[in-house]
Amino acid sequence: MAGGTVSRTAHFVLHRAALNASPPASETPSGPGSHRPQALFVVQDVWLGALVPKRWARRAVTRNTIKRQIYAVSAAFASRLPLAAHVVRLRAGFDRAEFVSAKSEPLKRAVRGELEQLFARAARPAAGVAP
Repeated sequence: MAGGTVSRTAHFVLHRAALNASPPASETPSGPGSHRPQALFVVQDVWLGALVPKRWARRAVTRNTIKRQIYAVSAAFASRLPLAAHVVRLRAGFDRAEFVSAKSEPLKRAVRGELEQLFARAARPAAGVAP
């Protein structure tokens, strides 16, 4: 998340960090105690993580549903995202008065719609921080 915010919606934030280049073969780590630089991501690809805190989604079924939606929507946008590490973070809870069921279809549609907005903003050529 130290890489910076790329886009945000009412409930989600997308963070992006550039991938570290692999160290040269002459500087490969020699063991667990090595102080030589190590690459965090060896393969240059689009990496994605989901952070759904219990604070904003109390029920495990809701957290898992939101994570499934994050991974499904991100797969559709993966070819349009730059090679970097991305983290989608839930930053606010969905109103339990409006979404009574922990795994309702209206909740899934609301989450999917917001995630599509989030990734569409991030996939734009000159994606900056969205309000």
